[in-house]
Amino acid sequence: MTLMDKWRAIAGRAETPGGIGILLCLYIVTACLSLIAVTTFSSHYFSAAAFHIFYDPARFPVAAAVVAAFAVVGMFFLVARFSFGYIVGFYLYSMMLGYLWLNCFSDLNYDHRLAGWSAAFSAGAFLVPATLIVSPVGRIYELPARMFEHLLTLILLLSLATIIAGAIYNFRIVAIEDIYRYRDKLDFPTGLRYAIGITTTTLLPFAFACFVARGNIWRAGAALVLSLLFYPITLTKFAIFTPMWLVFVAVLARYSRPRTAVILSLLLPMLAGLLTSVFEVLPTLFYTVNFRMVIIPSNAFDIYNDYFSRHELTYFCQIGFLKRFVPCAYNEPLSILMNQVYELGFLNASLFATEGIASVGPMLAPIAAFACGLVFAFGNRLSADLPSNFVLISSAILPLVFVNVPLSTTLLTHGAGVLFLLWYVTPRAMFERSSAP
Repeated sequence: MTLMDKWRAIAGRAETPGGIGILLCLYIVTACLSLIAVTTFSSHYFSAAAFHIFYDPARFPVAAAVVAAFAVVGMFFLVARFSFGYIVGFYLYSMMLGYLWLNCFSDLNYDHRLAGWSAAFSAGAFLVPATLIVSPVGRIYELPARMFEHLLTLILLLSLATIIAGAIYNFRIVAIEDIYRYRDKLDFPTGLRYAIGITTTTLLPFAFACFVARGNIWRAGAALVLSLLFYPITLTKFAIFTPMWLVFVAVLARYSRPRTAVILSLLLPMLAGLLTSVFEVLPTLFYTVNFRMVIIPSNAFDIYNDYFSRHELTYFCQIGFLKRFVPCAYNEPLSILMNQVYELGFLNASLFATEGIASVGPMLAPIAAFACGLVFAFGNRLSADLPSNFVLISSAILPLVFVNVPLSTTLLTHGAGVLFLLWYVTPRAMFERSSAP
């Protein structure tokens, strides 16, 4: 038996319910250790207390019991088939897991018990449709192969045009630590902002996945280079992070089964970041992955619970086209309000916080979460007969967005709705040819 055959055998065992269960338990332990480490490691590089993140050893048994009880919700990932909702569901589950831990130590003044129950039920209500509704939808149209080839070329050209247009308004090569000196001064036209968001989050990852599936390595590399070129225009770490993350997910998809790859995509970076915090080396990794990518979304849910426990609900008026029909107490985006009150930056939050807590409050949040889960079920159905690896790679960036940005914003500004359409029209015969000897 060759080394590759042995690895495939191991990967096959990891994809069983028992294997997924072991990985899930390992992830939960890693996440909790990261939440403990951030309160000590942060003292050298950033202030966890400023984000209302604390840890008290005396309350550890309570936090451990809460997390252990919530782990039961993770049973969805043992029994559900791979799907787009499975990917996003796991990332949002991770966010809620972190919140339930933080909720046991938070110093913010609101009904923490009600918020905790609401969070747990919201996660379960979301996962029911998002992970279990996976049957393919009947398709009446798909792009011809030649037209699809032209579409991929058009995506690359459109990305280049967006980069050129963005460079007219801003093109500045600066060190990462200096980007905040200039980023608040950026002012792109509305249409260009949409183009940048959709291109970087959806179009280029989709094209990259297509090129990988077809074995077009040079064109896949071109998609990565174009993603990186958005950095001097947008001055965001996300532009640097995107190509690295796409390659990382593509490697996971190549050498592991899809459900295993989803869990490993968070587990491996978090484990590496946790080790760097223990040995006090490479602090950027712990800050970027464990703190910024995983803990901050959980912390945002804590912040939103606190704010809307004392302020009027939005009743979905934060969604632009609904604002004219729904009475609204807020004239500014919620991220600006959070910055004014808590001074933690422009804090966006996931669908659980915005379409849930901010819009309808903790009592009705599970109903809103279930409705949001139906949106992902629709995405599952549109992509159900596509190869799992292709769905995983083409949507690799979106889960990172969904844990930080409302559902309505991600569907429009970041192009999740566009990805659903692209999945629907993608010619399935393309993958039959790519898998032939």
